[in-house]
Amino acid sequence: MAGQTQINVDLAEAMVTTAPPLADWLVVAPLVIGFVFGALCLMMRKDTGRQPAIAITGLALMLAADIGLFWHVWQNGTVAMTMGRWLPPFGITFAADMLGATFALVAGIVGLAGGVYALEDVNQTGRRYGFYPFLLLMMAGVTAAFLTGDIFNLYVWFEVLLIGSFGLLVLGSEREQLDGATKYALLNLVATTLFLLAVAYLYGTLGTLNMADIARKVAERRDAGPLFTIAAMFLFAFAMKAAAFPVNFWLPASYHTPRIVVSGLFAGLLTKVGIYALLRIFLMLFEVERDLLAGTIAVVAAATMVLGAMGALAQNDIRRMLGYLVISGIGMMLAGLALGSRTGLSGAVFYAAHSMVVMTALYFLAGIMGERMRGFSLREAGGLYSQAPWLAGVGLVLFLAVSGLPPFSGLWPKAFLVKASLDVGAWWLALAILVTGLLTTIAVGRTFAFAFWRERQVPDDETPAPASSKAVVGSLLGLTFLTIAVGFYPEPFVQVTDRIAGELLSPQAYVDSVFPTGAIESEVQP
Repeated sequence: MAGQTQINVDLAEAMVTTAPPLADWLVVAPLVIGFVFGALCLMMRKDTGRQPAIAITGLALMLAADIGLFWHVWQNGTVAMTMGRWLPPFGITFAADMLGATFALVAGIVGLAGGVYALEDVNQTGRRYGFYPFLLLMMAGVTAAFLTGDIFNLYVWFEVLLIGSFGLLVLGSEREQLDGATKYALLNLVATTLFLLAVAYLYGTLGTLNMADIARKVAERRDAGPLFTIAAMFLFAFAMKAAAFPVNFWLPASYHTPRIVVSGLFAGLLTKVGIYALLRIFLMLFEVERDLLAGTIAVVAAATMVLGAMGALAQNDIRRMLGYLVISGIGMMLAGLALGSRTGLSGAVFYAAHSMVVMTALYFLAGIMGERMRGFSLREAGGLYSQAPWLAGVGLVLFLAVSGLPPFSGLWPKAFLVKASLDVGAWWLALAILVTGLLTTIAVGRTFAFAFWRERQVPDDETPAPASSKAVVGSLLGLTFLTIAVGFYPEPFVQVTDRIAGELLSPQAYVDSVFPTGAIESEVQP
């Protein structure tokens, strides 16, 4: 009787056989925390009194995980983890380099500030209909998009954050909100469809979706597929998501419709995910195609920043003005991508982080201004300086910061971008950056003069505006303090963005972290 033959299989050739270091779990910790606490808030949807405490605890833990991840990456380099024990590219990879860790950290700061601001801005009805679960879902999607190492999963996390943002946008079900949500959803649906088509073509060409694996293969197969066409599709899709010219009209039509805290979080986070995707894909996967498209990207950047600033100058509604300033800032970031130099990329990343904080703070400021003025129209604005001198001081800081004027955070990235433009002889792009700063200064200066310096006729039957809550004031002051700190002491932040630019230009360390020595090759050898 024949005995059973035992075959020894070396799983190390195909699967992860050792437990990852405990610190590496920080790559997925923010995502897990966001989903767990979002589920808890959903389970407690009828208990609107406990929801804020649960949500803010979750947001604080997400921020703590983001801080730990940033420090881990800063000390040890890119950290990768592949799900399901399968070695890449078969398992789904999360990889945190300095770009992803930095964006996740700033997003965590903004998300926590938004959660605190919402204590006052979102009423019981908003809580009952899911504000906090939607917020945590959106934050989990945003953070996972910054940390995923798989291009199809990037699409998945875009969908997750969009689901959360749709819920936040229609919260309240007012006619204006539904109109804004329709425009927002339609344009994002077009961009998402184009993104998915580009992913499908890329997979058909290279046979892989792991971004590190794509970076290894793309140089060898540049002549074997329509990579330029795929790159152009990615550019159009992410430009639409980032609200770049000429596909930016959806943003000012929708961002002024929801609650102020929602508008602030959207302005700070959602468009930056599109910028992150452009930086990641064009500098790690499509470097040659980026060079070919650099002129087009530069023209789009200049048009986006200048027309955005002109749009802000033409607005009489403070919220609409801020929407156009978001668009203008996207042009600044695209300018760094177009230049492609270390200084230009450092400026783009610096500006993106600055914009996350400042644009969110500006919307929070607008919320307090609107409460005190009984509306957001500049035609009827005035009297704020006499009501709240401290608010005038905060407004001046944030207006100078968004204009790129000293001594606050917006100065340094604009200086980097101007220098990078002049270094390559793109004087017209440097001029566009400076003109945009001038137009932005006029737009916010006009707002400051009308809202704070001009006296307002108060109707006899109007009751005095209630004092702003500690939660609202604290979240605004926290973001403003960060803006001041970066402006006066930029050296640590310059070191971080310079390292990010170096990693983007030399992505081999990212690839090596995903495919360490001895890992299985993505193609079966004959």
